[in-house]
Amino acid sequence: MSPRVFIAGPVSENLLIQLDRLPDPVPHMVVARRHWQTVGGTSAGKALNLAALGAEVALHTMVGPDEAGGRVLDLLREHRIHLFADPGGGRTERHVNLMDAGGGRLSIYLDVPDPPSTPPGGAALAALAAADVAVIDLAEYSRPWLVAAVDAGKPIVVDLHDYDGVGTWHAPWCEAGTMVFCNDDNLPDPEPFLRSLVDRGAEVAVATRGARGAMGVDSSGRVDIPAVPIESVVDTNGAGDAFVAGFLVSHLSGTDLRTALGAGAAQAARCLTSPGLAPGVP
Repeated sequence: MSPRVFIAGPVSENLLIQLDRLPDPVPHMVVARRHWQTVGGTSAGKALNLAALGAEVALHTMVGPDEAGGRVLDLLREHRIHLFADPGGGRTERHVNLMDAGGGRLSIYLDVPDPPSTPPGGAALAALAAADVAVIDLAEYSRPWLVAAVDAGKPIVVDLHDYDGVGTWHAPWCEAGTMVFCNDDNLPDPEPFLRSLVDRGAEVAVATRGARGAMGVDSSGRVDIPAVPIESVVDTNGAGDAFVAGFLVSHLSGTDLRTALGAGAAQAARCLTSPGLAPGVP
């Protein structure tokens, strides 16, 4: 059976601008190699990749009743994602992402939705109760959903992104996560942090390491895998979310840690060679 996944977290509409290199902080002119507009946001990335892998996905997010929000919702619905959209004070989150040829990125936030004024409830809370697993992404508005997922007794997937292992804002996610993911941008040696997560109760903790592959830790020890070779990178946006989706679908089918890591790496590679957040997404 297809896994049923509930996600709470941000989506956005992004203008992506590809440059030869990120600009220096001085007045000057640069010419973009190319630019395009697409759906963004870490929760959209996970939802689209999970749906591409056959999962049944319900997504609670913040999308305003504006033109950007309409475009975002249309694309997500087109990919069979069941949506619960809070109007967010009338604004859809929007970013401008400047990207260099090596995958470096500067994200400029243009609009951020207002937090919801009501606690989790209604059909969205019922969708959480019916899910096999809850993905609660980092966002201030997602905190009540983290509490709701804990109260519902659901396995909780959290993605800490470039967490340094010591900041306090991420603590509720670190404490609640059953499966915890991060990258090693601010963790030169991620193993001690991953082991600390497992020691405090996480089932598995994973650090993605770019071209160096990924590292996973569970109660049986540490597993390292290489990155999947690809000929050329089309777009790095969404690769981390794709990894989480590939790992999660494999893990929920009962595979071991090494196999699930390999599935994550394979989905990340497919994302890196596609122009959108997930294969088949423009």
